[in-house]
Amino acid sequence: MILSMTGFGRAELIDEKRKLIVEMKSVNHRYADITIKMPRRLNRFEAGVRTVLKDYISRGKVDVFITYENLGESEVAVRYNRDIASEYVKYFREMSEEFSLQEELKPTAIGRFPEVFTLEESSEENDDELFACLEKVVREAGEHFVQARAKEGENLKKDLLEKIAEMQKLVDRIEALSPQIIEDYKSRLREKLDEFLQRNDIDEGRIAAEVTIFADKICVDEEMVRLRSHVDGVRGILEEGGAVGRKLDFIVQEMNREANTTLSKAGSLDVTDIGIEMKTLIEKIREQIQNLE
Repeated sequence: MILSMTGFGRAELIDEKRKLIVEMKSVNHRYADITIKMPRRLNRFEAGVRTVLKDYISRGKVDVFITYENLGESEVAVRYNRDIASEYVKYFREMSEEFSLQEELKPTAIGRFPEVFTLEESSEENDDELFACLEKVVREAGEHFVQARAKEGENLKKDLLEKIAEMQKLVDRIEALSPQIIEDYKSRLREKLDEFLQRNDIDEGRIAAEVTIFADKICVDEEMVRLRSHVDGVRGILEEGGAVGRKLDFIVQEMNREANTTLSKAGSLDVTDIGIEMKTLIEKIREQIQNLE
């Protein structure tokens, strides 16, 4: 199975005690970069949630959003944070002394500042039970997430196989042109020698030597063999499935190197045109591969 690095998954759980919603979305990234946003009440479960997510994510920038609501009967209690209030008072008095200000500290004024008073649910909820519910929803969202990535991955696989087939056709075209390029050069060389010597007794051995030197310079047989090998390699990796992005990225770099060498050796305008087509196609393949996990 081939997975795209873009996807979305969602799951929720609602019972008489709680409501949990987990949403996951991802975009391309070289590594696994997971950001989790959740209520403070669930912060202590973050390590456990990350462990669960590893079963569903190996690459990609993934944002995970978790919402939680306690639906059970609970009482809300006011908590007075004495240490925080003491800090406020301390600094207000320092400011009064430093700037010669009249001190007017009232409890109602201090109580308005952040964290002096907080609201907490006085009912206790079993952590093991809560995490079990959270894990269940995370895993369900993860399954939907993987399904979405797999669907997109299959579309990418189909597109890549089509592009690889095009690449093979370009290789075939260059191989078909190679013998004719040598013959054309041989004819041009003969014409030049005829014109220069103005006679018919041209040294065929010299012509053969010149053609051999030229053929060696423009021969792209090795490049075509390697390109065919890379085409087969891409097909094999796509059929094998799994996390294929990095493997394919390496092969595409090698394909681009062979295309560059082919262009540098191009002995005709036709080969140059095909080489440029190759470069354009390889770039399209590379862009698609960046979307694969």
